[in-house]
Amino acid sequence: MASIDLSQEVRLYDNNAERDRIDNMAELYAMVNALECLEKVFSRDYIHAKEYTAECSKLLVQIKVALRLVPGMTIDEFFRTYYIQCPAALERIREDRPITVRDDKGNALKCIADIVELFITFLDQLKLNIRAVDELFPNLNDLYASINAMSTLPDDFDAKLRVKSWHDKLQGMAAHEEVTDEVARQMIFELETAYNAFQRFLRSG
Repeated sequence: MASIDLSQEVRLYDNNAERDRIDNMAELYAMVNALECLEKVFSRDYIHAKEYTAECSKLLVQIKVALRLVPGMTIDEFFRTYYIQCPAALERIREDRPITVRDDKGNALKCIADIVELFITFLDQLKLNIRAVDELFPNLNDLYASINAMSTLPDDFDAKLRVKSWHDKLQGMAAHEEVTDEVARQMIFELETAYNAFQRFLRSG
């Protein structure tokens, strides 16, 4: 009987494509577990509703992106194939919104969820080297409208001012124009700063 070398590394993949797929599934699994933990923390009243809404919205967007990197598999198949026991996370993913957000447009927490999703989506566009104004402006315009619709944010709030500044700059450009890489880099820096300021505001409430 052949002996087994227990010190030998077990390879989970044979090529780079398989390695990338496994890495992507590992990241998706980590996000699902993070969402499950967040749901439990919120159910035990350890986190404020506004902060929960923002964090949950961010995770839902990230899970959508991660799932696209695992082609040929739905979220239900992912749970079933790998025996993932995260029922609260699966329910959130299926409903595609934090538990605090109702369907009606008048819910203030829905505004928070929209702002978080739009920040992440717009920053992802820039990081994916999308530079055309007619591709960038719609999400930035929605972000500008949503952040201004949140009445609890002061008029001179830093995140509001940064979003307005870039909104006005892109609005003044023609649809066929493109922002340069240098401008995009500055935009990423300023809007990530704005997003972090928005998160701090939610935690302070």
